Amino acid sequence: MRSHDYGRDVLSTPKRKKVREVAAEPGLVVEDPASGFCGAVVKFEHGNVVLEDRHGRHRLFPLTPAGFLVDGQPVTLVRPVAAPQKARISASGSVKVEGLRARTAKASRIWVEGKHDAELVERVWGHDLRVEGIVVEPLDGVDDLPARIAEFGTAAHRRLGVLVDHLVAGSKEQRIIDQVRDDNVLVTGHPYVDIWQAVKPAAVKIEAWPVVPRHIPWKEGVCAQLGWGETWEGWQRVLGAVSSYRDVESDLLGAVERLIDFVTVPRD
Repeated sequence: MRSHDYGRDVLSTPKRKKVREVAAEPGLVVEDPASGFCGAVVKFEHGNVVLEDRHGRHRLFPLTPAGFLVDGQPVTLVRPVAAPQKARISASGSVKVEGLRARTAKASRIWVEGKHDAELVERVWGHDLRVEGIVVEPLDGVDDLPARIAEFGTAAHRRLGVLVDHLVAGSKEQRIIDQVRDDNVLVTGHPYVDIWQAVKPAAVKIEAWPVVPRHIPWKEGVCAQLGWGETWEGWQRVLGAVSSYRDVESDLLGAVERLIDFVTVPRD
């Protein structure tokens, strides 16, 4: 039993004060107590930290325990933990491939009915198509589609995906599509009169797309009713309102996604 008269046991091991660990973020000002060098953290090199003083001079120091002072208190510098990087998402909702280089175009193609269709597909799926090396080509309507397909000359490695406007039961477009008999061709479509209508009204800040009488060209009727000027001006307004897949209707999304899968995924 130890007497209180003698105080602390001189043979006991003294407790060491725990030194605080500090993340060496760039710009953190620290001091090397051995040399008196004071500077801001610049970078790391081979397990050492580089400090820069107020005169712009750089010095290299090892990351030793309790090797530095911050506000006069000893600290142990440690490498900062890098925050996990969030995957960047393309306009179509897919994971964006960084550092993408141009690829040689594949033999397969996706055909759409016109220039506006091609521009909208590029706006939403352009990144995905460049990753896969697939070219989108505009047609001037689908009236001659069977002949165009025969001229193209399909094969297992040379497929065609065709996107058709206003593809609904009983329509002229449906009767033309029914003539296509080729396992290397996939035709999909959406129910809208024009590709403009596949853009959600909210995206272009309208309540709904106007109803246009049959005897009036649809785009002209829309621009006249909405006060959008000429059709080219109206299209710039529509295309400019689309920044991602969220701005277009699900019918178009599904139709284009099926085409991309068909021309890029080999069949068993």
